[in-house]
Amino acid sequence: MSEPKPPTPTPGDTYKGWLFKWTNYIKGYQRRWFVLSNGLLSYYRSQAEMGHTCRGTINLATANIAVEDSCNFVISNGGAQTYHLKASSEVERQRWITALELAKAKAVHMQAESDDSGDECPAAPPSSGQGGGCRNLEIQSTLRTLGSKVEDLNTCNDLIVKHGSALQRSLSELEALRVSGDVGDKMKQVTERATLFRITSNAMINACRDFLSLAQSHSKRWQKALHSERDQRIRLEETLEQLAKQHNHLERAFRGATVLPSSFSNPALGNKGGVSGKGDASDEDDDNEFFDAMEDPAEFITVPADPKYHRRSGSNVSGFSCETGMDDQSVNFDELSLASNPESPQTLELEPVRQRRTRIPDKPNYYLNLWSIMKNCIGKELSKIPMPVNFNEPLSMLQRLSEDLEYYELLDKAAKCQSSLEQMCYVAAFTVSSYSTTVHRTGKPFNPLLGETFELDRLKDCGYRSLCEQGWTLRQEITLASKFRGKYLSIMPLGSIQCLFDKSENHYSWKKVTTTVHNIIVGKLWIDQSGEIDVVNHKTGDRCHLKFAPYSYFSRDVPRKVTGVVTDKDGKAHYVLSGTWDEKMEFSRIMQSSKGENGTEGKQRTVYQTLKAKEIWKKNPLPEGAENMYFFSSLALTLNESEEGVAPTDSRRRPDQRMMEDGRWDEANAEKQKLEEKQRIVRREREREAVKAASTPEEGAHPDNYQAMWFDKFDDPASGETLHVYKGGYWEAKEQGSWDMCPEIF
Repeated sequence: MSEPKPPTPTPGDTYKGWLFKWTNYIKGYQRRWFVLSNGLLSYYRSQAEMGHTCRGTINLATANIAVEDSCNFVISNGGAQTYHLKASSEVERQRWITALELAKAKAVHMQAESDDSGDECPAAPPSSGQGGGCRNLEIQSTLRTLGSKVEDLNTCNDLIVKHGSALQRSLSELEALRVSGDVGDKMKQVTERATLFRITSNAMINACRDFLSLAQSHSKRWQKALHSERDQRIRLEETLEQLAKQHNHLERAFRGATVLPSSFSNPALGNKGGVSGKGDASDEDDDNEFFDAMEDPAEFITVPADPKYHRRSGSNVSGFSCETGMDDQSVNFDELSLASNPESPQTLELEPVRQRRTRIPDKPNYYLNLWSIMKNCIGKELSKIPMPVNFNEPLSMLQRLSEDLEYYELLDKAAKCQSSLEQMCYVAAFTVSSYSTTVHRTGKPFNPLLGETFELDRLKDCGYRSLCEQGWTLRQEITLASKFRGKYLSIMPLGSIQCLFDKSENHYSWKKVTTTVHNIIVGKLWIDQSGEIDVVNHKTGDRCHLKFAPYSYFSRDVPRKVTGVVTDKDGKAHYVLSGTWDEKMEFSRIMQSSKGENGTEGKQRTVYQTLKAKEIWKKNPLPEGAENMYFFSSLALTLNESEEGVAPTDSRRRPDQRMMEDGRWDEANAEKQKLEEKQRIVRREREREAVKAASTPEEGAHPDNYQAMWFDKFDDPASGETLHVYKGGYWEAKEQGSWDMCPEIF
């Protein structure tokens, strides 16, 4: 089918269409999608890329447009960028030439108009920086003139008041006089004062007219200057973003691939591969992908298994029991499932399930310049820097970590599995699911205060309950470290997560990957997860190696991709997992494996013959209006909901967080500063006590050796790590309503 003909371009229109662009002598012309808008010509590999990845942009205001033959033409801005383009026909080429010439004329005209404010500068060519100085002098001169006119207006106003009062007095005296010989003198006096008042009023009117005329004469010029500055700022932001992308690409190229494959070192191509050939030195098309260090070749590939294996496909999915936990900022978390006990009295009582809230107040539209604060934080640990709540979301880190339980049913299914290898697949899917809520969540959770706790009681709703103290049992021993690198912010979770199953006594552990927040300087903030996770079963020796591929502008792969292989203690692969950390995961059973051909970097890839993939996890849709509610999931919306009977140290009772959720951000900032200062005072007091006790080498003398109230330290023999485990007492204290032992932290 033929493509529809594009409309004939008119001045001011955005013009789009397919053109063939020269890349290099190996690949020749490649089909690209071009967009002409606002005097800028940009191109993309496809229309789908327009929302996120621009491959190149050239400003037509300073560009030359030349026609080579019936279909070919060249656009160059003087050597830095040159596009050799080819249209599908002569008619199509002429449409593009017309559109480009119109756009160039408009861009040049707009640039000339923006320079109108400099027409009062000296005719001599200005030296470096003199053009801006001339404009400043003109503005200062105009401001002085306007100031002088305002002073004239004030003087006239004073005179009008003075003469008006005198005229009023004279009129009053005139009324009081009886008919006598003095009337003539008084009439003369009134006439004189009336004349003075008229003269002063006329002066006032003239001064107002001059002021208005002067303001109107400069208003148009100032409007043009304002539009010009705004356009220049937008162009600067676009340029900065392009430079950031190019810098990122060059960094990857430098770190990754410094040697081309041997097929590119052919001397016969020497004359065509140099700088003098067609093409753009900054062109990031297919030819440059050989240098993309971040786009690693797949370590394995999967193919459908022989049909004879499909008769044996079957899954042992059973059980509903889990015990998990987490710890410290370490954050401590304890989760107990009672649904596995059919005799438990809770399963016999039919009590109405509490209706949880489905909305919170919309996020206020407060503007704050992120860069003005972050520029002083480069290379520093952000947890030690006071930040306004404008960068937060109204949840504590304890509540944010509790969101890992949104897909608790994966652990319920894992508890039913008879095969430890299949159970490993569900545990691995659970580790990936914890990242699905982060894709749009650029807000920072509140740092937990020392002694702060959070309980999540879903025993009647879902069959589990959890307790967090600045320290957790899925067991999560998490400490967050963060560094600001200028272009992006890295968040490195330290510590491990452990999951235990009572029935099988399988004991799993894993660590979290690095979270990166991009576009700190310019552009829209976005989040990526990258790194590798090894989920280990300490009882059987089974292992799942998960790889979170970092996002690459130049990768053909699916964004946010996750792949994994489940192996037994001998290293034999049994299952393959694949999917994305923000959407879904699938797993398929491996029936046979073999070594395949070498990849692009000489690595031999493994070929797995697998059964048909099955969906093991899929992300729940976000609630309606989530974009106005910090992109919270349905579970996240309920985490800060007020509840009766929780401990006085519970995150729900934190005042600054509650104020932020209610939209009172100014009050929240003031309260947050009070709480942080209170924490600093408590810490200094602990340090003084530690100094006093320094002569006695007892545990607890160190200022950082804080004793969690509901958790005890435990040396885990399986993983060899020191963890915090729930020691009991919390739920009993809640039932009795006895919180006397809790510290006052809010």
